[in-house]
Amino acid sequence: MATTHTGPRVRRPVRTRLDEHLPVDHRLSRVYRVGAGLTGVLLIVFGILGLIDRIGFFDTGGDTVLTLNTNGALSVLSILVGLLLICGMVVGGNFASTLNIVLGVLFIASGFVNLALLDTGMNFLAFHIPNVLFSFVVGVMLMWFGMYGRVGSALPHDNPYWRARHPEEAAREQRARARSGFRG
Repeated sequence: MATTHTGPRVRRPVRTRLDEHLPVDHRLSRVYRVGAGLTGVLLIVFGILGLIDRIGFFDTGGDTVLTLNTNGALSVLSILVGLLLICGMVVGGNFASTLNIVLGVLFIASGFVNLALLDTGMNFLAFHIPNVLFSFVVGVMLMWFGMYGRVGSALPHDNPYWRARHPEEAAREQRARARSGFRG
């Protein structure tokens, strides 16, 4: 004997990992890679120039490289973050996108933290106002590169991020394309 359920249908949220929907060679990957690569190279150059000047590791004496205050610790940190961004460029895809977003947020947070530490004895990275502004700019730039094509109110319906956020509408559009014989 079969029983039928006549109560309201409960919709469960669809849990989708966005990286399952984005092929490695997707056109957006180029944006993520370029953003990570350019920023990584910039940070590596800054770090190497700081180390070449043989500035003390935690020296806060006002040594500048490319108009930014630096010391050995900031130079090494810049090289490490730059290398991480270069790795993101090599891997590409969602890894580069997520890495750009996370590092962008960390750069902005670093700007605020170091802004609070200016003129204190805890300013171990020798930040000055230009460093804080640079941190904000690089943070916003990395976040923009990472979010490009991933976040927005006008994403095209063929965008994998849009499809992951609107699975029912995407399925409806897919069925309509299948009925019309369109393979796009």
